[in-house]
Amino acid sequence: MSSKAKKYAIKAGIDALKSHFQRTGIKADVVEGTGTHRKVLYTIPRPSPLVSLLIGTRDRVGLLRNAVEGFLEHTNYPNIEIIIVDNQSKEAETLRYFEELRSEPRVRILKYEAPFNFSAINNFAAKQAKGELLALINNDLLVIHKEWLTELVAHALRPEIGAVGSKLYFQNDTIQHAGVILGIGGVAGHAHKHFPRDSYGYVAKALVVQNFSAVTAACMVVRRSVFEEVGGLDEKNLAVAFNDIDFCLRIREKGYRIVFTPFSELYHLESASRGSDTTPENQPRFRREINYMRARWGAVLDNDPYYSPNLTLTQENYSLASPPRSKKPWLS
Repeated sequence: MSSKAKKYAIKAGIDALKSHFQRTGIKADVVEGTGTHRKVLYTIPRPSPLVSLLIGTRDRVGLLRNAVEGFLEHTNYPNIEIIIVDNQSKEAETLRYFEELRSEPRVRILKYEAPFNFSAINNFAAKQAKGELLALINNDLLVIHKEWLTELVAHALRPEIGAVGSKLYFQNDTIQHAGVILGIGGVAGHAHKHFPRDSYGYVAKALVVQNFSAVTAACMVVRRSVFEEVGGLDEKNLAVAFNDIDFCLRIREKGYRIVFTPFSELYHLESASRGSDTTPENQPRFRREINYMRARWGAVLDNDPYYSPNLTLTQENYSLASPPRSKKPWLS
């Protein structure tokens, strides 16, 4: 009557995975996950490697304060530095907060005196970061669970993994990001967007660690060596939108995999600080970035290896494509 009726089968599955990791020399433990799924706990070396959290910001001090307090006070990962890149903040309250933070040894504040360019800001911060791992972090995140960074680091340290992304929620407890699907809307969209927070999603994909072609840089961890190997973010062609998609695709070109983990959870107040790409003043820049992505990655965008060709590219809900996108060999 239930998938959990045979407890011995669940234990046997866990034991099989433990044996696999022991046999292959991978340091990891295995526990029960959600439902009948398993959760692998990859071992992080001691001492824990330094993680540099790179946060670009301009005013909106309320958002920034909540994010920074969460990272400093509600994160159990023991070895972090926070690099805040001040992109021309003007408000007195923001400047006072920066002064407060100067007494915090884990925080550094850098000045970036140029127009907003997400890629350039993160590249600038990465060059001055000290961490073995870099965390690209938006200033509008709210920590939910203390282990959010530990989970990301555990995967980012795996040599075959290039970048790792979190599961992010809107304030109304619906999903904002659970991995990126290429081709939606012409470039990319977020898997399971607006699904309830506790939804299993399409064949339980919202609940398990898995490969994707890309994850959002609103909360992404990458080894410094990988970041430098691919040349960082593209600040010339993708100043604002799609730079994370391009970054992940270039990482995949080098042979690494991109991982999404639902066990790293945060709230994301999407675009709360920089605004929307669809406003009239942003439309020309947004169109240029779409055109660049289509020219550079069009064939890949139209054929995401982690997304069935039987599913739609017009919505982010894994519904069937109509008409089907899959090729019919008997018609070719």
